[in-house]
Amino acid sequence: MKPLRVAAAALFALVLWLGLDTAASRRHSLRDFDSHAVARLETATWRSYYEHRPVQLFVELTQLLRTQYHVSIVDSLRAAFAAAAAAERFQPGRTHAEYARALPDLERFYAIVGTGSDTEFDPQAAARLELAWWIVHRERAQRANAVPARHDVALEDALAALQALIYKIPAQRLREHARARSDAMLFRDARAASGGVDVAGWHEIERLLDRSWTSIRATLSAPRDGSKLPGRNYLDRNRGGHEAILRLALGLICE
Repeated sequence: MKPLRVAAAALFALVLWLGLDTAASRRHSLRDFDSHAVARLETATWRSYYEHRPVQLFVELTQLLRTQYHVSIVDSLRAAFAAAAAAERFQPGRTHAEYARALPDLERFYAIVGTGSDTEFDPQAAARLELAWWIVHRERAQRANAVPARHDVALEDALAALQALIYKIPAQRLREHARARSDAMLFRDARAASGGVDVAGWHEIERLLDRSWTSIRATLSAPRDGSKLPGRNYLDRNRGGHEAILRLALGLICE
């Protein structure tokens, strides 16, 4: 019976921890993030996407949502699954009708992320704008007669429109963010077309994404003391109490 008790205690502790985590993260911030960490994780997700590693993509998306946007572990898993599914549906597409197959998953993703966020936005509109920039990027990359260029204004406009909707700030204030992120995409496309992205290439992509997310972080000017993160503060204030509850529960089950 001892192994059974240990297993039951572990399961009970896991369920209790998930419940506490979900309660503590019921309110989360999309404004208070580490721009360097976001750039590093986004670079990793791009690499997993282009190298057709869906499981790794799912893990990285979960980590990004949990560690940088303070979404509960359960919702991070749900949202990451929806985002990864959208990417998998979009990737083989060749027409707008085929691209649109990703839209329901994108809507689910934004609905999950938006619930409990300190930033209110329309998840369906956000999903449409997300898909719009995916298509703008794809169609540019597909044009055989496209002249290589350092910048792409149409892609920048699409990227800025999404963040403007989410954060309710003028798209013009997001130009630096959009340009650096667009440039990262164009750089990756050019390297892929010329034989592949090497380690140095991925470092350059991360550098551009770092510039992009550092710019939007500065634009948002979110407080750095965590005052807008009730979920994280709740965990910090009550960490000792949570641990005591877990110890008590384990003790009662294992006696």
